[in-house]
Amino acid sequence: MKPAKLPATFFQGPDPLQIACDLLGKHLCTHIDGVLTAGRIVETEAYRHEGDHSLTLHLQRKRHQAQGLHLPGGHAYIYTVYNRHALFNITTHDAGHPDAVLIRAVEPTIGLDEMLRRRGLPAAKRALTAGPGVLSQALGITPALTGLSVAGDVIWFEDHGEAIAPEGITASARVGLEYAGAEAAGLPWRFRIRDSKWTSPAK
Repeated sequence: MKPAKLPATFFQGPDPLQIACDLLGKHLCTHIDGVLTAGRIVETEAYRHEGDHSLTLHLQRKRHQAQGLHLPGGHAYIYTVYNRHALFNITTHDAGHPDAVLIRAVEPTIGLDEMLRRRGLPAAKRALTAGPGVLSQALGITPALTGLSVAGDVIWFEDHGEAIAPEGITASARVGLEYAGAEAAGLPWRFRIRDSKWTSPAK
């Protein structure tokens, strides 16, 4: 099957959890500074403004930056944590619903040498792209790309014909949300391809 670019409409469904699961096995591609890099998505997290206190707090704490969530599904939303790590999210649903999916880990497929150079690593290993901050660094994704369509020529997603069955997906609590309270921190909205060696190390 020839890879097909995912249209923006792929991200405009009303359920970010379903979109987060459907993205597993798809390929995230970037063309930045004239270099093509890509990786197969093995881990995602869903964020839904209804019933998710972590997103409510995010919208309050990063009020100006978080305006990037109020875009129709299919746009990049990238923000920095610890003044260091850029986290790559995609807006979902519509402009009235500030929902998103975070890409947490990919298995490198294209542009490995450039990814290693960007990360300052001598050889491919899980730490290259397992974790949202290092993934963004490897793929050249920065907050300057916020608001960009993820169905364009800089960042896009491809369907290579792989569908991950529900039994091949592990659902667990999201990472680093203890500040939002036990209920939000415990929501099982982190999705991983079962047995992948490229998922992030957090439990």
